[in-house]
Amino acid sequence: MYKAFFGLSDNPFSIAPNPHYLFLSDRHREALAHLTYGLGETGGFVLLTGEVGTGKTTVSRCLLNQLPENTDTAFILNPSLTELELLATLCDELAIEYEKEPSLKRLTDLLSNFLLANHEKGRNTVLIIDEAQHLRAEVLEQLRLLTNLETDTKKLLQVILIGQPELQQLLRRQELRQLAQRITARYHLLPLTPEEVGLYVQHRLQVAGRHEPLFNTRAIKALHKYSGGIPRLINLLCERALMAGYAQSKVPIDHKMVNSAASEVLGEDIKETNYLLPLAGITALGLTCVLGYLIFNQMNSVSQDGVEHQAVPVAAQAERRESAPPAKLNSGQRVLNAAIESSRSIDSAYASILGLWGKVPYIGLTACQSAQQQGLSCFQQQGNWNSLVRLNFPAVVYLVDDQQRSFYGTVVSRQGDQLLLQLNEQQLWVERDWFTRHFSGTFELLWQAPAEQPGEIGRGSNPAQIQWLENTLAHIDNTVPRLVNRFDSQLEEQLKRFQREHGLRADAIAGSQTLVQLNLYLSAQGPRLVESKGQY
Repeated sequence: MYKAFFGLSDNPFSIAPNPHYLFLSDRHREALAHLTYGLGETGGFVLLTGEVGTGKTTVSRCLLNQLPENTDTAFILNPSLTELELLATLCDELAIEYEKEPSLKRLTDLLSNFLLANHEKGRNTVLIIDEAQHLRAEVLEQLRLLTNLETDTKKLLQVILIGQPELQQLLRRQELRQLAQRITARYHLLPLTPEEVGLYVQHRLQVAGRHEPLFNTRAIKALHKYSGGIPRLINLLCERALMAGYAQSKVPIDHKMVNSAASEVLGEDIKETNYLLPLAGITALGLTCVLGYLIFNQMNSVSQDGVEHQAVPVAAQAERRESAPPAKLNSGQRVLNAAIESSRSIDSAYASILGLWGKVPYIGLTACQSAQQQGLSCFQQQGNWNSLVRLNFPAVVYLVDDQQRSFYGTVVSRQGDQLLLQLNEQQLWVERDWFTRHFSGTFELLWQAPAEQPGEIGRGSNPAQIQWLENTLAHIDNTVPRLVNRFDSQLEEQLKRFQREHGLRADAIAGSQTLVQLNLYLSAQGPRLVESKGQY
């Protein structure tokens, strides 16, 4: 539509991964160097993490192009698999034939034989797993066992894990410590700097046929501000800004057009900042700040310590300190510190959550394996206070203390802005502020999955599946469901909003991860944080 107006031969800001538009910033080149170095080492695992849209897939494609010709590569894009499914997918990628319904041992043997044969031929084998933050702990452990096959000098299978920052949290789990020790190179890909945003935009414009600058300096600054340096968001914002420029027949693109684009793409009200405040307003603001400072100092002199209001043992809730030197700990704080020290292992937290379901850990099995043996499923998610209380299930939470050391607890119950947190054998009520300050963002819960659930739901699904999706989303939003017989735009927007709210890819397709998240709200089995859901 606007290509001829701006002198472009192509759409420069499509979010499709077109190799012609490849832009490697200094950070992308550094990430590529780390991965290449890691593959040249003797270890089994290489790790690349970064926020959504930072260009991890771009780096992995570059790496694939640089691998030597004697390399067999397996690429797994959807890692939401069981151990058996993952090994079967790996066999498919490497063209290893196997019989119908093979056992885990059979697939392992086939892969081992293939890796040994490849080594004898002088060939390397590399497995690349994208979106690796969705891997289950037991699947990662199975991969580690597979990389045990080695010679005196190298591993016969090398694995590249690519994922969002949650992958780093996953690899800190106690049962994955052996795998974490085998990572020979790791790199966290950061967003583009303001200078790199300008170079990125100009590079894509030049590839599309325009060599003159199209976005002015303030527009580039606005792009960095609203995108945070994320290439995918930059593309979306630039696309909308070009549409605005075309509609107004205006060149160059200025910051107002980018503001408008951000309002559409990000759903935020972008307002121009007025720096010319009236003198009276400035004076009033200054007086308010001074008054606030004096009040704050006076309040601060009355009470310097609020820890006991943030975390108080159940048995000691009646204790309240009237006055004490800040350096001394009251009994509640001492109990809290002791409970934290006793909760460095995640095993006690898992035992607690299994106990809430009336289940027990099995010797020799992981917590999730124990749960599966007893008819339950594990679910891990990244989120915050709202994510946790909205699902309303007891959860194992990953926490950090004031020295940034990990400890683990089980959220048992909730009353308003307080959570009942079990640390080893000690239960404590903690305030929302305390929890938010110590919560790492990762939590796991148990639930009873339905015996049958619909497959992937999208535009081509049958009316019954589409109606189920409409009913489920309406139930979650506490609204009246519509009668639908097709996947219309309203349902698509509802689903994408739900996916965004839960950290899922907003692709308007209810795949396995989305279906699990939806079914969690439908489940009526098991304990809850609040038995009768109240206001969130």
